[in-house]
Amino acid sequence: MKKHKSIVDEISDIDLDYLQKNEMSRRDFMMDSLAMGGLAAMFGLSTSMPAWADIQPPEDEVVRIGYLPITDATVLLVAHEKGFFAEEGLKSEKPTLIRGWSPLVEGFAAGKFNLVHFLKPIPIWMRYNNGFPVKIMSWAHLNGSGVVVGKHVKAESFSDLGGKQVAVPYWYSMHNIVLQMALRHVGLKPVIKGQGEAIAADEVNLQIMPPPDMPPALAAKKIDAFIVAEPFNAAGELLAGGKMLRFTGDMWRNHPCCVVCMNELQVNANPEWTQKVMNAIVKAQIYAQQNKKEVAHMMSRDGKRYLPMKANVVERAMTLYDEEDYATPDAIQNPQWGSGRIDFQPWPFPSATKLIVNELKHTLVSGDTTFLQALDADFVAEDLVDYRFVKAAMEKHPGWENAPGFNAENPFEREEVIKI
Repeated sequence: MKKHKSIVDEISDIDLDYLQKNEMSRRDFMMDSLAMGGLAAMFGLSTSMPAWADIQPPEDEVVRIGYLPITDATVLLVAHEKGFFAEEGLKSEKPTLIRGWSPLVEGFAAGKFNLVHFLKPIPIWMRYNNGFPVKIMSWAHLNGSGVVVGKHVKAESFSDLGGKQVAVPYWYSMHNIVLQMALRHVGLKPVIKGQGEAIAADEVNLQIMPPPDMPPALAAKKIDAFIVAEPFNAAGELLAGGKMLRFTGDMWRNHPCCVVCMNELQVNANPEWTQKVMNAIVKAQIYAQQNKKEVAHMMSRDGKRYLPMKANVVERAMTLYDEEDYATPDAIQNPQWGSGRIDFQPWPFPSATKLIVNELKHTLVSGDTTFLQALDADFVAEDLVDYRFVKAAMEKHPGWENAPGFNAENPFEREEVIKI
């Protein structure tokens, strides 16, 4: 297997200290209290959409972006930095870095931000457990996540994770869904146990952990593996000596992870503004797909400092996807799919939304999941997602067809392909 110069850097104390002290804190990142249905209560509202109308965002048409420092935010950052909002005649404030899903959800609900990226299951929880009028407007990216195991763990496949501690970024995440699908596939049982509790050989103990804490925790052997978005997988490889066990995009072909979201009340009140925003987002999708290395450097600590990582880490996270590099363990088993480590295309395929709704019902999470059991996947795919504006933008700005998996004969429908 080829050795990359950056791999032999081993663990940099300076970089790990930066991750721990200057990024998302554990307290801010944890969203368990909100996952139990506390979002509406936090604002003193009932869990109904009319109640949220009392919270009024600013009346101007300035684009206000909130984002987490991960590659999931790429198209929002590119749309601002490359002037695509300005080209649509919109003013956009410098994107605000938020250090956790919880404060990002809170800021969006309070009207502080009118354009955000969320893990795809989060809007499901917000709309149907808290009555918040969130709308998915497009996908933010494809793939872009992986399972990294510590160098102290002799793991070549998911079956080797029995009896291990694995960190996930949040219960309502694609990461948690796909990980548990893989564990069940090899006969392992996901569990949520407290520190010190015994873990059986056929169990895998899951715990919530902020992404910046994952590489240091892996290096310190506090966890055995983690699943998360980039660039923290690349950081786990370069800074903590971890091994990529499997890319999630190699398990679920061209899956969504984060999605671009807006407030339905604002969408309906100002459709012209909404269309301009989505025009800029689609242009950013096309640009990011065609210029990954440039975009990675721009977002990195060596560029415009949107992300905390150095350029070599972010570039790896967005561009290194080679069978030879990832032969041991065999992290890329479906090269015929033609996927990248991360790719960008905006169309929110209904089939993926339906799969996520149905899989959530079988996924172990903390908190009350009663609301999930009553959800109809077909209804959610139509009710949660607004297809109008992104489709109009895609018709206006060609180039998104170059993303992997495009089918010219049926561009807006697909069959989900999962191969564990």
